[in-house]
This record gives sequence, structure tokens and C-alpha cells, in this order.
Amino acid sequence: MTRFVSWNVNGLRACSGKGFEEAFKALDADFFCLQETKMQEGQLDLQFEGYESYWNYAEKKGYSGTAIYTRRHPLNVTYGIGEEVHDHEGRVITLEMEDFFLVTVYVPNSQDGLRRLDYRMTWEDDFRAYLQRLDAIKPVIVCGDLNVAHEEIDLKNPKTNRRNAGFTDEEREKFSTLLAAGFADTFRRLYPEQVTYSWWSYRFRAREKNAGWRIDYFLVSERLMPLVADALIHTDIMGSDHCPVEVDLK
Repeated sequence: MTRFVSWNVNGLRACSGKGFEEAFKALDADFFCLQETKMQEGQLDLQFEGYESYWNYAEKKGYSGTAIYTRRHPLNVTYGIGEEVHDHEGRVITLEMEDFFLVTVYVPNSQDGLRRLDYRMTWEDDFRAYLQRLDAIKPVIVCGDLNVAHEEIDLKNPKTNRRNAGFTDEEREKFSTLLAAGFADTFRRLYPEQVTYSWWSYRFRAREKNAGWRIDYFLVSERLMPLVADALIHTDIMGSDHCPVEVDLK
């Protein structure tokens, strides 16, 4: 069994003061992916025995950023998706392994007033094309904060969020298009009716009331789906406004 974990830590330095190391060790993943590290190189040296790590930092300080800790040495590591317009924000890391590609991603938020929605649409098309190029070579596992609740079951208040970032028709359609391109949403495929969230606003005691959104995912190439043993959302793990999500492959 190979265990993959993904967590938007909303600032690794902050999270590391709130039990990150304990959660990391308890989850005992073979691959542990992080989004929104909000760090520059040299700001925090956080290494774990038996793991090597790869980091993609945003050019802008205290913003975005991704990382992967791995127990297995990759054949190759790439940063970004090879598109100049997208690759300044530290949003993507790809590990090429023997049998698959592992991609961690922090998808751009469309932001208040949807001021970044147009950019987000361009990103969606370019990122999907990138994944399809990889998928033509070998199967892909993609995880991270995809910044979209796909269906009404994926957020507490769908009616009032229809035109809000993360639940616009446009973003949801792009997610459907990605799935139609040959990728499976592991959690929803295994648990079609289950209501579980992975992100809660810091406002209005949202986590206490479980008024959340499921915006953190593991997607796999369709041909990997038969190998998926389980998909989990660790709602009991604190330290960020997101909780870790996991997939286990046979």
C-alpha cells in the first residue's frame, strides 16, 4: 500500500507551531504534499528522517507556494507547468516516479468580486492540457487545493454561494471538463453520498458549526482508480483552515 497525503497548511511556519510535525508523523505518508506554504527559501528548515523534500516558492513573499516530502526518490522533478504566465506563483510540483506522475497543485483563487476569474479560466485550460500531456506518458495522481467545490454536496451553503469564488458555474464546469478528460475524483467516486468538508472559513465559527467546503482533492487517471483502496478526509486534524486529505493505492 502506498499512502499519499495532501494538506493546504495556510502558512507552514504558522502551522508548524500548531502541531504540524505531530500530524506529519502520525499520518505516516509515503508522499506528503503541501500547498500554501507561504515561504521563501531558507525561512524554515523542516526535514524529517527518511524523507527528501522539494519546494516551489512564489516570487511574491508570504504567498502561495508548494512542497512535497517523499520517501521514494523520484526519477525527475519539475516545477510549474511550463507556461510563463503561470509559473511565478510556486503553484505546481511534479514528481516523475517509475509508474506514475505525482502532481501537487495550489489552484489560483478567483478572489472577491471574481476579479481573477478570467485568469483562473486560462489557468484551468493550461493546467488541464499539462495533465493530459503527462497522462499520455504514464498515469497521473494530482492532489491539492483545487479551490472549487464541484457539486452542491461539496459545500454547506450552495444556494448563497452561487456567484462566489470556488462555486461559480464557470469553475465547476472546468472541474467537470477535467474529470471528463480522464480523471477520477477519488473521494466522491468511493463515497458518492458522503458529506465531508476539507476547508472552513476562519469567520463565523465555521469549523465549529461544520459549515465547510470540500475543495481539497486527490484525482487519479481513470486507469488508476481500480488501485485506489481508500480516500480519507482528516477533519479531526487542526493547525490550518484546511484539513489533510489522503488516498491509499494498492
